[in-house]
Amino acid sequence: MMSGAGCTRRGRGTPCRERWGGSGISCFSPHSEGALCGAVLLLPSGSCVSVPRNRRLKYISLAVLVVQNASLILSIRYVRTLPGERFFATTAVVMAELLKGATCLLLIFLQKQGSVRQFALFLYDAVVVQYVDTLKLAVPSLIYTLQNNLQYVAISNLPAATFQVTYQLKILTTAVFSVLMLRKSLSHLQWVSLLLLFAGVAIVQVEQGQAGGGSSPGAAQQSYAVGLVAVVVSCLSSGFAGVYFEKILKGSSASVWLRNVQLGIFGTLLGLLGMCWAEGAAVAAQGFFHGYSPLVWGVILNQAFGGLLVAVVVKYADNILKGFATSLSIVASTVASMYLFGFRLHPPFALGAGLVIGAVYMYSLPKAGPPLGPRQEPTALPPLCKEPSEPGYPPKLACKEKGS
Repeated sequence: MMSGAGCTRRGRGTPCRERWGGSGISCFSPHSEGALCGAVLLLPSGSCVSVPRNRRLKYISLAVLVVQNASLILSIRYVRTLPGERFFATTAVVMAELLKGATCLLLIFLQKQGSVRQFALFLYDAVVVQYVDTLKLAVPSLIYTLQNNLQYVAISNLPAATFQVTYQLKILTTAVFSVLMLRKSLSHLQWVSLLLLFAGVAIVQVEQGQAGGGSSPGAAQQSYAVGLVAVVVSCLSSGFAGVYFEKILKGSSASVWLRNVQLGIFGTLLGLLGMCWAEGAAVAAQGFFHGYSPLVWGVILNQAFGGLLVAVVVKYADNILKGFATSLSIVASTVASMYLFGFRLHPPFALGAGLVIGAVYMYSLPKAGPPLGPRQEPTALPPLCKEPSEPGYPPKLACKEKGS
C-alpha cells in the first residue's frame, strides 16, 4: 500500500494523476473540483482511494484571517484615539512598506540558498532588465499607497465597527471593475448579494449619521464626514487596484515575494513623496518617529507582516472560508468596539451589519452548476488501448477512432 499527496482533482469522477518518484498512477476522485488530495492509497488490486486532507489547516487559516482583519482595524483605531501627541500616519505607511520589502528580500535570499551572487543577479534581471514588467506595478503601487493613507484617515474618524462594515463596499467596487475591465460574469446570487451589501452599508450610514458617528475618546477631533469620504475613496481605489493588478499580471510566473518587492520600491518612494507633501514641515520639525510607541510599532508590524501572512495562508482557504472570515471579523470588531471604545450597538446598525455579513457570505458562494436532469445510469469506461503505455503509467484510455 502506498500513499502520496499533491494531486489536483479536476472534477467529480474524473481521473487524477499521482506521482511517487518518477512513476505514477491514475485514479478517480469522487470529490469536487479544485480540492486538493490529502493522501492516496494504492490498493493491491490497482485501484486507489483518496483520503481527505486534514482540515486543521483550514481552521488555522480561518483564525489567521479573522485575527488579522479585526486586529489591524482595532489597533489603528486604538492608537489614533489615545490622548497625547499623535504619530504621523504617512511615516507609518512608509515604515510598513520598508519592512514588507525587506522581509520579501530576505525570503528571496533564502530561496537562493544564501548565495549573494544568485540573489543579486536575480534581482537585477527581475527589476532592472525586465524594467517594463516592473513599471507596470507603478500604478497599483500608487493606488495602494493612497489607500493605506486613507485607511488611517478613515479609522481615525470613524468607529472601528462602522469602518469595518462600510469597508466591505470594496467587494462591490471590485465586482464592478471586474465586470468592466476583465469582462467577468457574476451569478444572479452575487448580484443580489451586492444589492444587499449596499443596502446594509446604507442603513449603517443613516443610523451612524443620526447618532453623530458614535461616541469615543477623542471624538472632538473627529469628523464623521471626512472619515466616510476617506473610506469610500479607499474602497474605490482598492477595487480598481486589485482588478488592474490582476489584469496586468495575468499569466505572470513571478512569485508573490518578488511582486511585493517591486510594489515596495514604488510604495516607499511614493509614500515619501506623500509624506513630504502632506506633513513634510511637521515631520522635519518634530522628527520622523514622533509619537511612536510600542503600540504604534505593533500596528506597523501588523500592517507590514499581516498582509504577507494572509498571502501565505490564503492558499489553504477557499472563497467561502474567506467570506466567512470577513463576516466573523465584522462581528469581532463590533464586539471589541463595545468594550474598548464604548461603541453603542443600536438595532439599525445590527440590521445593516447583518445584511452586510449575509451579503459577504452569499457573494463568496460558488456559482451554481448546470441544472440537474433526470438521474442517469453510470456509463461504462471506454476500453483500454492496446498501445503500449509509458513506463510507470497504466495503459492509455480511449483510443482515437479510425480516421479521426
